[in-house]
Parts: sequence; structure tokens; C-alpha cells
Amino acid sequence: MDKQKLEQVYNENASAVYKYLLCLTHDTYLAEELTQETFYQATKGIHNFRGDCKISVWLCQIAKRLWYKELHKPEEMPLNEIEEAQAAINLEKQHILNLDKIELFKLLHGLDEISREVVYLRLTGELSFSEIGDIMGKTENWARVTFYRGKQKIVKRRNRNE
Repeated sequence: MDKQKLEQVYNENASAVYKYLLCLTHDTYLAEELTQETFYQATKGIHNFRGDCKISVWLCQIAKRLWYKELHKPEEMPLNEIEEAQAAINLEKQHILNLDKIELFKLLHGLDEISREVVYLRLTGELSFSEIGDIMGKTENWARVTFYRGKQKIVKRRNRNE
């Protein structure tokens, strides 16, 4: 693939890949880094793209693999330093977040992985059902149904907790 086509692929898909990674990471810096790494890896492996799915789906698959790789990286600093840094960040976030959001994310955490990912993509990534379906390799209708069912599970759990 020539440079111009690669630039076009980047321009058309960078935003969607970034939003997808932001939903997974909840960290703008890390999402930006992984987005760049995704396109670097895609450029190196473009010959592996078979064309049996949309290129955005293929890119999101690369992004997800890179995110999982990131999760399993060995720690680079001592655990106590990480905990101190996280405590400072969490203290700041506690002032920003309100209880309704915290409660929602607790309830989301209780969903199965696929439902949780669809709800995250819809709520925090602000993606359309069509985009979610593309990313997940499913249909727009599947994304709508999965989101609706996930939402229903959250409502049931919240009612049980009250």
C-alpha cells in the first residue's frame, strides 16, 4: 500500500481507534500512545490484512491486542511508588466524580465482558451502534440489543442495591 493510501486510512480511522482505546484504558495519554502504536503495527503488517472485514475492525483488533499487551507489562517502578501515585490521582478524581458516576461504573463492572465493553463504548466513547458493531465484528442491531440488555442488567442490580 502506498504512502498516500496509508495516510487516508489513518485520517479515516484514527479517531475511532483512539475512542475505542480511550474506552478500554480510561487514560488519554495511554490511548494516544496506543493509537500511534496501532497504526505503526498496521503499517508493518498491512500485507496481513485479508480484506474479510472493514479495515477499522482490523485496526481495533490490533489496538485491543496492544492494550492487552500493555496490561501484562511488568512493573517498571516499585509497587509502593505506584500505589502512592495512584492514591494521589484517585484523591483528585474523587473530587471530580460524583456518586452517580461511581455507582454506575461499579454496576458496569459487574456485567459480562462483552456487555461491559459495548456499554463503555456507547457511554464513554460516544460511539454509534453501527461503529460499535463494526468494532466488535457484529451488526448494528446486535450492538443495540447488547447495549439494551446490559442497561437492563444495570437497572436490576441498582434496584436490588437500593
